[in-house]
Amino acid sequence: MSFDKPITRENLNDCLKELAKEYRRLSGTKMPAEVILIGGAAVLANYGFREMTYDIDAIIHASSAMKDAINHVGDKYDLPHGWFNAHFQRTASYSVKLSEVSVYYKTYSNVLQIRTVSAEYLIAMKLVSGRQYKNDLSDVAGILLEHKQRGEPIERVAIEAAIEMLYGDIELPETSTVLMNTAFSNVDYEKLYNESRESEKLSKVTLVEFEQDNPNTLRGENISGIIERAKLKRAAAQGKDDSY
Repeated sequence: MSFDKPITRENLNDCLKELAKEYRRLSGTKMPAEVILIGGAAVLANYGFREMTYDIDAIIHASSAMKDAINHVGDKYDLPHGWFNAHFQRTASYSVKLSEVSVYYKTYSNVLQIRTVSAEYLIAMKLVSGRQYKNDLSDVAGILLEHKQRGEPIERVAIEAAIEMLYGDIELPETSTVLMNTAFSNVDYEKLYNESRESEKLSKVTLVEFEQDNPNTLRGENISGIIERAKLKRAAAQGKDDSY
């Protein structure tokens, strides 16, 4: 899901604070709620390299009043319907074990506890998703970069253990496997991040142009092929390989 108005590091806290206030108004204090931020929202909450996301993906444990609270905050901040959702639970990156590995973030209005997903599990989710036209791969590179800068480097074995814990014996998308191999081959994480972001932007442009030229033909199963053909075409035009 993608919206025109972004949620930024600056307004994320305001949205969550207002959500807690509205939920408390509607349900009182006897029905506490727990929300686990995943995806872009978890990156925004924990890291500095990501500036925005276009919706908040979450695991939501709350009373039915949460739906009305979400809509109220969306109206207040002029956010589209679905700005806060659990749709990702229908995707490959969802695991029932995510609640077990979530970590405490903040509590708002003594009624809404916010949790996030720690680095290795967040990376695992991004790798399993592996979308070339979103921020999946650049988020992985960005997380690795920030932890290295903090003096807390993440080892490949920790990521592999997280993947195993959440998903068992799953096969990663080829793009994710390539990124992992590149990341742990003494590569410059900052360069990898920048190249991944540029590749994602080009992929998104490719899909927009394809949809304009071929309305209603873009499908999940043909996205990778469309992007790869565009990469090969650009590489041929440039006379060089267009991989990272």
